[in-house]
Amino acid sequence: MARAAKDSRIMEMKDTISQLNTVINSQNELIKSLQDTVRGCNETIANLQEQIDYLTKKLFGTSSEKSKDISGQLSLFNEAEQEAAPEEGPEPAVIREHTRKAKRKQSDTFKGVPSEDVVIPLSDDQRHCPDCGAEMEVIGREFVRQEFHFTPARGKVVNIYVETAKCPVCAENPEMEGVTGFVKPEVPAPLIPYSYATPSAAAWVMYQKYCNAMPLYRQEADWKQLGVPLLRATMANWIIYCATNYFAPLYDFFHKELVLRKFAMADETRCQVLKEPGREAEADSFMWLFRSGEDGLEPIILFKYTETRARFNAAEFLKGFQGYLETDGYQGYNNLPGVKRCCCWAHLRRYFVDAVPKGRKEDLSEPAVQGVKYCDRLFDYERRSKELDHSYEQRKEWRLQKEKPVLDAFWDWISKQNPRKGSRFEKAVNYALNHKEEFMTYLEDGRCSFSNNPSENSIRPFTLGRKNWLFSNTPKGAEASAIVYTIVEMAKGIPHITLFLIP
Repeated sequence: MARAAKDSRIMEMKDTISQLNTVINSQNELIKSLQDTVRGCNETIANLQEQIDYLTKKLFGTSSEKSKDISGQLSLFNEAEQEAAPEEGPEPAVIREHTRKAKRKQSDTFKGVPSEDVVIPLSDDQRHCPDCGAEMEVIGREFVRQEFHFTPARGKVVNIYVETAKCPVCAENPEMEGVTGFVKPEVPAPLIPYSYATPSAAAWVMYQKYCNAMPLYRQEADWKQLGVPLLRATMANWIIYCATNYFAPLYDFFHKELVLRKFAMADETRCQVLKEPGREAEADSFMWLFRSGEDGLEPIILFKYTETRARFNAAEFLKGFQGYLETDGYQGYNNLPGVKRCCCWAHLRRYFVDAVPKGRKEDLSEPAVQGVKYCDRLFDYERRSKELDHSYEQRKEWRLQKEKPVLDAFWDWISKQNPRKGSRFEKAVNYALNHKEEFMTYLEDGRCSFSNNPSENSIRPFTLGRKNWLFSNTPKGAEASAIVYTIVEMAKGIPHITLFLIP
């Protein structure tokens, strides 16, 4: 009996142990599941906090992308470059000479501005000596100060007449067939038929909108102050007519010249056009910027409006182009016929800058900061190449000698990164790896651009103007704006070319 009771207790204890093991295993699985949940929540919180810091920096932080060199700080590249190119010795330190900028003189401020001298005369009482009453003699004049006077713009109405003359002999002789005896001069054609528009007025409207970013409704108020009830719809029609009839042939010429080049750049930005057929007013349209590359030739800058950002828009515009195209990472430029892409290092650097945690800009233990430093090193070499005034062949050799080791170290470093899923650093790493081939293309030719900054600088006038005039009313207006922006930016890029509205 005692043995049976003992065996029964052992069996119960075994069952209890088995149940406890089952409970422990289920608890371990639950703990592991909760740990995974907590880990996922922590990653989500970290990503959200990173997003908050990023948006706060964009909203309130500085927009400058310049990096600061802190004296005494360790460099990331002392070891990286030695490992990448051990046969090269350390570069000698170069200390740039600092010269104080000459203080601007007042005469330099108004250099080239028309001037006149105004002499303040003596009053009648001062023209006679207060002691003896003799008449005073003017012996010279003394400079007092320099002033700048401004005369606001003024308009005037010009009534055009033609002279009419008659021959006193022919007019009085009705027997002469086909002879009227009257003659009138040929009247120059107007800028716009049945309109009082003139080249000066239309050019001023375009200058105000496309150079000074002043929308037409503000110009309408200015014209009203001058006593001219010039409506914004009228000014819009002027712009469309002049762009279509006078600027479009010049635009087509520049387009043909751009396609013949071997180096080009491109960028695009959103715009809003209210009355597009079959589309809502809130739908995004796009303004493209195509320009020539840094090949040493005269710059060509072209704007192009399209309803969408689809790839065929770029393919159609660049049809016939054979060469290198500098862009950002947008996939719409992939596999264009005859085009070899170069990716912008400024965009990649921006990805790393956005991934730097708040307050850790100079912490070299932070991977995102290391990525920024790699990009800064490459930009520094590019800057020094320009300062040394390298030819295109010399620039290619310089890049292969100086930048290629940094690039090899960069790609080796980035392949070892294991970023947090969903983080901005992961986006930066994936962006770099997905476009590695395009980021290396610039080494093939010294005329290839290292960044797409010239395109961003060229498209900036449009983005700044968009903040003021907000939208285009019709596709015709958007196309006209693209043409006029082209002419304006071309005139800025080639100062010795002066463009006029010629009827």
